[in-house]
Amino acid sequence: MKSNVKEDVCYAQPKTLVQRVAIANDFVQRLKYPIPFGIDDMSNAANDAYSAWPERIYIIDESGRIAYVGGMGPFNYHPEEARAWLAAKFGEVAPPAPVTPSYRQNDG
Repeated sequence: MKSNVKEDVCYAQPKTLVQRVAIANDFVQRLKYPIPFGIDDMSNAANDAYSAWPERIYIIDESGRIAYVGGMGPFNYHPEEARAWLAAKFGEVAPPAPVTPSYRQNDG
């Protein structure tokens, strides 16, 4: 599958929960991903219940309850609302500074 090939990483579709967890663990280790996330079971129950299609944002609070449900996109999709909710709850986070490419002068 071409779409999931990046940096020599390509997984077959997992057929068991153990395989799905192994892929998630590899993702966390490779990207040093600092945020906890859930892994759906093999019946995809969470995906079916909270599908984010076409575009939608859900925020689940510490007790496992849905704290924020964004509108369905594209016309009612407002990620700034989710950002404001998170900022009110946890404090504002500054966006990362833009990366400036470095150029070397050609001595030729």
